[in-house]
Parts: sequence; structure tokens; C-alpha cells
Amino acid sequence: MAEIVSFPDAGRAEALLVRSLRDGVLRLVLNNPPANALSIALLEALMAELEKAGSDVDVRVVVIASTGNVFSAGHDLKELTAHRADEDQGASFFEKAFRLCAELMLKIAHLPKPIIAEVDGLATAAGCQLVASCDLAICTDTSTFCTPGVNIGLFCSTPMVAVSRAAHRKQAMEMLLTGETIDASTAKDFGLVNRIVPKQYLAQVVSKYAGVIASKSPLILKIGKEAFYRQLELPVEAAYDYAAKVMVENMLTQDAKEGIGTFLGKRKPEWSGE
Repeated sequence: MAEIVSFPDAGRAEALLVRSLRDGVLRLVLNNPPANALSIALLEALMAELEKAGSDVDVRVVVIASTGNVFSAGHDLKELTAHRADEDQGASFFEKAFRLCAELMLKIAHLPKPIIAEVDGLATAAGCQLVASCDLAICTDTSTFCTPGVNIGLFCSTPMVAVSRAAHRKQAMEMLLTGETIDASTAKDFGLVNRIVPKQYLAQVVSKYAGVIASKSPLILKIGKEAFYRQLELPVEAAYDYAAKVMVENMLTQDAKEGIGTFLGKRKPEWSGE
């Protein structure tokens, strides 16, 4: 059942972010039409929800979706531009907006729960950054992606961090230097998304993925996600040393004992989270 979680803008009749929790899957739906711009209020609402999700034992997987035909057009340019009239020409506000967005992307990486982007429509600039930051991304066959900052005199430097780590190097540079929009098939080739599905099956496919992941041990998912991102930052020799230590620690958990025992005994595991 959907639940309105916050009213960050007193002038709105609806929440910027709508949540629902079912069978261990938390859905966070961007609801800032028409472009689902990542305003300060929406960024703060997302941060607050992810913060709570991190320690909520009822949450196994998080899905970030959206309303309308645009997944997210990125930062709210009207909000940013309005602060050019500030005494410092908007510098303090710009720093707050870009820092908050960066903190959100880091929160996604550090959250001990897998996060899936459910993309239907255009994901551009920081919206594309959001997709690239999620652990998995599934999109409709009509979805499009771009980092168009170069077209308006504002290079997509912060989106570049996530996009260059999700896409191959030269493909990421192609997106950043040209600012051109790519289709879903190209986004999959580049490495930005995992799967492409017809619009009518998007929620069904995402739910299937989320359900499969939610059935695993939450402790093992936490260990695995943390290890995945940490080893990426290491040289290959150090990565193997680190990963081997993680495997030993993992092997000593009760859930590993249970999982291996049930595999050998041909029965369904009962995860304890220990």
C-alpha cells in the first residue's frame, strides 16, 4: 500500500516522494512532475528514506522509480537559477545542491541493501547519474539517457563520476562530450542498464528481480555489496587479498553455515542474519 511520506514543499498538494513497502521491497517513487527534477527538497527526502531503510530490518531491497514520462531530468535548473540573485551569486546554494546530490549517490553505494533503478522515460544529467549509481537498472524500451550539460555551458562533472564507473570509458566520454541522447539499447551496450523490457512489463520484471534478491540472506547481501564497491577501488592483487579475507569472514557467519548445509541437504535455508 502506498504511503505519502513527506510534504517538503508546503505549496504542493502531493508529496515529492511516495513510498510503499511489501515483502521486503521498499519502493521510492519520485513524484515531482513534469520532470521529476532533483530539487533540494526531493534530494533530502530521498536521503531521509535511504537513511531509514539502511537500519530497517523489514527492508531487503530498495527500488527507485518515478511518475510520468521522465524518470528524472536532474537538478532543478529553475531552483538553481533563482539563487543567482543571492549576494554570493548563488555560490553557497550551488555548493549545497551539488554536495547533497553527491552525498545521495554515496549513500546509494554505501547502503547495505541492494538498490534497483526502475526507469521509464528520460534520465538526464543528475537523473542519469542516479541510474548509474544504483546497483541494478532496468528500463523500458522507450527510455533514453544523456548527460547534456555541455550543451548549456555546464559540463556534467558530478554525473560523470557515476557514469564513468558504470559505462565503459570511451562511451562515457562520448556521452559527456557530445551531450547527445542515447536510446535504451545503446545504454545497455554502454553498461548503464542491465535489462530492457516493454513498458507494460517493467514493474513486473523489477518486482521479480527484487523478490529474488530479497529472498537471500540480508547479512550476505550487505557483505557482498560492501565488498564489491571496495574491491573496485583496489589494484587487482590487493583486491584479491581483500576479497579472500571477506570470504573467510563470510564463511564464518551462521548464514553461510546454514546456506551451505541446506544446499548439501537439499532443503530451503532459513536466514538468521548472523
